[in-house]
Amino acid sequence: MGTRQVAEALSGHRFAEVYEHLAEDVRWVLPGQATIEGRSAVVAACEATAAGMEQLASTEVLRFVCVADERTAAVDAVGRYTGTDGSVTVVSSADVYEFDDAGRLLRITSYAVELPDAPR
Repeated sequence: MGTRQVAEALSGHRFAEVYEHLAEDVRWVLPGQATIEGRSAVVAACEATAAGMEQLASTEVLRFVCVADERTAAVDAVGRYTGTDGSVTVVSSADVYEFDDAGRLLRITSYAVELPDAPR
């Protein structure tokens, strides 16, 4: 799995596909929030996110753009999340991925903002 595929899987919430590509000392930086350090902590955060997403009525990808080279990748995404109560949340996110020479994921930096409505 190359850098693009790892980035697309993580940003696409297909977390389990990439666990084997995480470096032991991977860092997931969430500016303005916590930094998650170490493979086991990142896997736990991914599993918690996946469990939360299973509780949603639906998810819809409105935008998904990925660029990558051999050591870095970035994803610009917008998703619409609908709760079982009909509530809708639209989130714009940008994820930057940094890899070592062996293709292991060393660092994820994720920015996210809730939008008032879907972009046009």
